[in-house]
Amino acid sequence: MEKPIRVLVAKPGLDGHDRGAKIIARALRDAGMEVIYTGIQQTPQMIVEAALHEDVDVIGLSILSGAHMTLLPKVMHLLREQQMDDLLVVAGGIISDEDALVLREQHGIHAVFGPGASTHEIVRYIQAHAGNEGRAREPSSLASS
Repeated sequence: MEKPIRVLVAKPGLDGHDRGAKIIARALRDAGMEVIYTGIQQTPQMIVEAALHEDVDVIGLSILSGAHMTLLPKVMHLLREQQMDDLLVVAGGIISDEDALVLREQHGIHAVFGPGASTHEIVRYIQAHAGNEGRAREPSSLASS
């Protein structure tokens, strides 16, 4: 029997709106993944500690506050410090195409899903890139949706 993909869904920063993150968490769970939802207002340190403690394969970061260019690179930096940079990291929220490109190319976020991205698209991406081995492949050139 294959090990299910373990996904940590987190809301970094002071953003208090988590409806989208909960919808994604449910879609991932319905697709057979194990989902750990950390709740709102998580620091980058809290997110990385939870990922380490929960032994996840994927981190999904949902951010609407506009602080994505500060908080998401900090998460990636802390993952590298913990030698956890083999995790698949995806982000979603209100992120411009230009910022999404920088997050992918300079900071190692694998994919950025914008408003209107379907849950099916996100599920398929994670299944394809986390795979049965549970570890990430190279960052995608997927444009933000």
